[in-house]
Amino acid sequence: MDAQTKPSAPRLPRFERQVRPCLAELLGTALFIFTGCLAALEEPGGTGRLQPALAHGLALAAAVAVLGDISGGHFNPAVSLAVWLLGGLHVTLLIPYWLCQLCGGVIGAGLAKAVAPSERFSNASGGAPGGATAREQLPAVLGAEIVLSSFLLLVVCMGAVNGSTRTPLAPLCIGLTVTAAALAGGGVSGACMNPARAFGPALVANCWNYHWVYWVGPMLAALLVGGLVRLLLGDQATRLLLK
Repeated sequence: MDAQTKPSAPRLPRFERQVRPCLAELLGTALFIFTGCLAALEEPGGTGRLQPALAHGLALAAAVAVLGDISGGHFNPAVSLAVWLLGGLHVTLLIPYWLCQLCGGVIGAGLAKAVAPSERFSNASGGAPGGATAREQLPAVLGAEIVLSSFLLLVVCMGAVNGSTRTPLAPLCIGLTVTAAALAGGGVSGACMNPARAFGPALVANCWNYHWVYWVGPMLAALLVGGLVRLLLGDQATRLLLK
């Protein structure tokens, strides 16, 4: 007797496959960066780095929790690159995700400028990361961005993408990692870890001092962590070596 062939799963409409995830990345990135920039612009009142660290971490955790099932909740070009390296993102969505994240960064920074006092916005360079102010600081700033971004990306890849270690607590873990990184490295590099977070305020405030550091650091970290998980740390479905 011939085995009955199972009907293939229906192909999702293009809106569900491409448009809706991109809209989620645009919205989530805009809200995350708006919250982060606004916290960086406000006078801390003795709280130091605690206020912006908590604002970034809590906003990111909330955005990942509510939008993660639609787009994966990346909100960061470096995260998208690492997830693509692990096979968790189709290559046709990588560039659209990057574009939506950068546009979301500009929208978020623009909204922060619209609601914040203009003098405070100018004094804080729009909330742009300002760890590098002189050439001799570049090695320390770049090194901090690579290490802090690697920490964040490892939490994302192992907690939200890798099958055997994936956890429903991933949004909380990601938010806590951002908070810890901001508290530890905010005074060294600004603990940006996100090219979209750097690009939006830089464009809105026209502040481009050593801007390339905040692209090179997180993107290098994405290649390092993506390669590490893909080759060694991932489960059998993810790992390419020593299966």
